[in-house]
Amino acid sequence: MRTVPIPWGLLPLVVAGGAVGVAARQALLLPFAGGQGFSFGVLGATIAINAIGAGLLGFVVGRARDDDPRRRAFLGAGVLGGFTTYSGFAVLQGQLLGAGLVLPAVLAALVALLVAAAATVLGLRAGARSRRAPGDSAG
Repeated sequence: MRTVPIPWGLLPLVVAGGAVGVAARQALLLPFAGGQGFSFGVLGATIAINAIGAGLLGFVVGRARDDDPRRRAFLGAGVLGGFTTYSGFAVLQGQLLGAGLVLPAVLAALVALLVAAAATVLGLRAGARSRRAPGDSAG
């Protein structure tokens, strides 16, 4: 088994990017946050944020070259990792299930997965196209 060295020098970029991403996500969720209970508005906004983040991450991965680890660390793991939220979505799912709303929980999970996967594919394609040389008609 081959070990891969951990690029610890990238950690500050990930942390800084994560702070930006978390702040952006919270700013977008604030209008939907009513109280401490479950909110379909927060669920919808969380699904949208995760799909947008997945699409943007796909673009970053499709666009970034392997020789650009700092940009990928800051934008990918940092900004977009902080922007999207699996744990927040899981809590919302738990609230739905705890309230006995099994069908809405299953539908929300399926919609979230399919929309994020589609956004990722589109982002990967757009990112790959954007790094081609001008005049390159491949694709």
